[in-house]
Amino acid sequence: MPFLENLMERLNLQEKRNTYASIAAGILFASGWWMIFDVAARYPSMEVFHHAYHVCGVVGTISMIMINMVSNGAIRGDSYSEEGCLGSRGARGWFFLGLVLGFTALIASSWILFQAYIIPANTPQWPGVGLFTQNLCIFLSSLMFRFGRSEELWSS
Repeated sequence: MPFLENLMERLNLQEKRNTYASIAAGILFASGWWMIFDVAARYPSMEVFHHAYHVCGVVGTISMIMINMVSNGAIRGDSYSEEGCLGSRGARGWFFLGLVLGFTALIASSWILFQAYIIPANTPQWPGVGLFTQNLCIFLSSLMFRFGRSEELWSS
């Protein structure tokens, strides 16, 4: 990633890295939920868009919270104190479980997309595409919010 670091230094974006990463992650997250709201408003009947499909977005949102809850110092084990549930092992397990939930929501939404909307003929495809895009946006926003910011700049 030296290319990205050099680009950020040239454009003088390093000082505002946390701000831009947070804004981009928020836009992605809001766009994902906006898409599924559009799907739910456009197809209110349960025959076209089953309301249980919203569980994928909820699990993705919980995954985003879990991924961003643990600091990098707690995962590496070099935090000031080893307090908390199981110390750095607990932090690593929590982070891993958050990633697993995020991937699960993404895989489940792609399965629903193909099983309920792509394979059968004569069904509108936008509900499935909207559901998959929602979960993709939530997952990408959680990764951007986690890895796009730098811990050295959190105080600014």
